Order: sequence, then C-alpha cells, then structure tokens
Amino acid sequence: MIFVDRLEELARLNRVAASEEGGLVVVYGRRRVGKTRLLLEWAKKHAGVYTVADQSVAELQRRYFAEALGGVLSGFADVEYPDWRSLLSRVAREAQLAGWRGPLIFDELPYLVLASPELPSVLQRWIDHDARAARLAVAVAGSSQRMMQGFVLAGDAPLFGRAREILDIQPLPPAYLRDVFPVPGGVRHVELHTAWGGIPRYWELALDAGDDVQNQVDQLVLDPLGPLHREPDRLLLEEIPSALETRPLLDAIGAGAHRVSEIAGRLGRPATSMARPLERLLALGLVRRELPFGEDEKSSKRALYKIADPFFRLWFRVVAPYRAQLASGTPVVRRQLLARFWDGLCAQSWEELCRQQIPRLPEQGSLGQLGPWGPATRWWHGARPEWDVVSESLDGTRVLLGEAKWSARPFDRKTLGAALSELAVKPPPPLPPRLASARHVRALFVPEAAAKPGVAAERPDGLTLITAADLLGG
Repeated sequence: MIFVDRLEELARLNRVAASEEGGLVVVYGRRRVGKTRLLLEWAKKHAGVYTVADQSVAELQRRYFAEALGGVLSGFADVEYPDWRSLLSRVAREAQLAGWRGPLIFDELPYLVLASPELPSVLQRWIDHDARAARLAVAVAGSSQRMMQGFVLAGDAPLFGRAREILDIQPLPPAYLRDVFPVPGGVRHVELHTAWGGIPRYWELALDAGDDVQNQVDQLVLDPLGPLHREPDRLLLEEIPSALETRPLLDAIGAGAHRVSEIAGRLGRPATSMARPLERLLALGLVRRELPFGEDEKSSKRALYKIADPFFRLWFRVVAPYRAQLASGTPVVRRQLLARFWDGLCAQSWEELCRQQIPRLPEQGSLGQLGPWGPATRWWHGARPEWDVVSESLDGTRVLLGEAKWSARPFDRKTLGAALSELAVKPPPPLPPRLASARHVRALFVPEAAAKPGVAAERPDGLTLITAADLLGG
C-alpha cells in the first residue's frame, strides 16, 4: 500500500534528524496503526538504522542489534557484547568517528526491557552523555502504551523530560480512504470506514480482497480462516502486560451495555470494580467515554462507554457472539449474518464520522464558513429528542445542531425533503447559559444526495445540507 499522510509526524522526525544536536524521539500508539512504516520511511530518508526487538533472550537481542548496525559501522557485528552498556557506549564512539548521526531506531522497546529490566536506566545515562556527545538522533518506539508512557511520561520515568518529540500515532483520518481505495466516494467510503477504521494494516489487507466491502469483511473477518478472525484477542494478548482481562468489558459494551452499571451487571461484578479496566481500554484507544454536549467532564454521571475503534465495534457485534455459527456456516450464511447488522453499523459509523470531521471542515464549505467549530458531541436526555451532532463555534456566537441520516442509496428529492422538514421543526436541546444568545445553525448530514434540480431551492431557510464529499473530499 502507498504511504499516505503522516506529513506532520515526518516533519517532526526530520527536524530532529536535521538538528545539529540530534536528540531523542519517542513514538507510541496501538498496534497496526503504522508506527513501523513511519519509522522505516524516516530511516530510509536519512540513511538511518531501524532495529526491531522480539521476545528473544537479551544476548540474542544484542546480537541482532549489532548486526543491524554493522551495515553503517564497519566491524560492529564482529564483537560479542556482554551487556547493553558496553554495546551502546561503542555505538556512540564509532558513530562519532564515522560521522554518522543516525537516526538509530529501537522499535518494540518493551520487548527489550522485558529481557533486560536495567535497559531504561542504561538508556537514560546513554542519552544524557554518550549519545548527546555524538549528536545522535535516536528514536524509541513501542505498541505497549502502558509501558511506553511509563518510560517517558510519568514524572519518575527514566526518560522523562529527555525527548525532543513525543509522537502518539493515531489512526489515519478517513479522508485518506479516497487516496487508497479505487471506489466512488460517499456511501462506499463510509462502508470502508465502518469495516476498517483508520488502521493502515487493515486497509492493506482489504485492498487485496476485492472492491465489495461486505465481501472484504467476509474473507478477512467472518471466515474462521481469515487473517483478522481472531484479531482483537491477539491485540489484547500482545499488550505488555496482557490486556486480556479487559475482553469481557468489550463483549458487554459491544452487546449494548454502555453505562458502568450496565457493564457491571452483564459481568456480574460490582460497579466499583470497573474503573481500572475501563481506564485501560480508554488508554488503549479502544473505548471512548461519551458525555452529552454541555455536561461537565468531572461531575457528570451520565457518561456512556462506547467501542471507539470501528473494526472492534464490528467484531464484537458480529463475530464475538456468533463464533460457533461462523465456524460451521457457509459464505452465504456468513453474509446473511453480516447483513443483519450492517446498516446499523454503517449508521453509527456515519454519525461518528460527522462528529469527527466537524473541527476539520474546510473554510470554503457552506458549514466551514460559519466556523471554525470546536469538537462535536451528541446530546441526549431521557425521552427528549436526541441530537447527533452538537458543536460550538470557537468564538461562541453559533451552535451547530445536526442530524445524521444513513442510507446505502443516495437520498432522493422526496426523502431529502422530508428529512429537512423534520429537522426544521425539531426542538433544540437546552444549552449552557453562555450560549443563550448564540445563533443556531441546523445541518442535515447524509452520505449522498441525488443531484436533482430543485432540492436546494426547496431547502427550508437556515438549514445546511452536508454530504460525505463535503466531509471527506472527493
């Protein structure tokens, strides 16, 4: 797959490599998000050395590391190194003599630390003295977010305060789907996001599985022989330490339990025992905490917990509860099972895309001209009408009130007109006092609208129509 986006991340890495002083870069993020590809692109651009650890013993890890360096430091791999201190000291000396300034990349650092618990302290001294004297650009990376944050972000972490750049690599923005997949925009892009989210590895696999998104899901996920059939369990197990203890919570949330009390009830546990595993899932980026617009983050008791990753949401809705049925079913049975949930998954994905893209709207668009907008959330309360998209303009003079409607077919004149008329009379939610005089901007979000004359002219005054092309481009 082509290398897309990561422009800001590469720019920050390049600044460190070009700096006269060199320095430390820390890169972390969930597995499959593209950290390795980013670091390989960086190493290639600057003739650096990329090394990746595995779960071997420390002696073999040092041997592999030395062999990787042998390509730029002559004779480096001809020596056996008894410990990391002696190996790293020689790296700095030989690099200084050769005029090589990196970047030197340690990928999957947590595996090195598991075999050599003293390594973070050794790295700390090396970064402070030898590597600084050699003006080396050094990067450490890892997928275990708990361990990586423990090395760098905590006040007592060995590398705390030493990094010139700390990059938390996030999934690719959905707008890049159009650069990778040769399909028409609108509905198809929403379906791709529903299945694969922003994870480059999943995009890569889907590219080789044909153009039909549901066929891709069947081949890669539903089929017991598919490469992603057990993906969530693998990802949780590969965390250091393992995050498999959070699996029951994901099962409960995926099945529709979103309040702490509901999740605890499904699992037969006290609600007070949910805090730690929920915090772990939040840190991993697999779950998000959702509050109604205007609610106080600290004092609100109306929080809902939702699976944040689209692929995980699909897996826990379609695969986890029906593993036995999928194991014995034919492709036709598997596709019928997926069809039961597909529209609902797409509708949820479309809502989230609308909220996600609001702060990124281009200024030249009809809605972007009224911004810029802050983060968008939902609003709900009891039996009152819910709002899918609520956002405040950064200057506080406008409030966006939006409805997201999903259909796998373009909205025609009749259905679009009905949805716009319904939006025009929908009662607004109660807003915080600071927004009492703010102008209400109402918007209808649909993936595609049939291009028929008269639709725009018949739109009620003050309403804006937004399509996937407006949000994602194309």
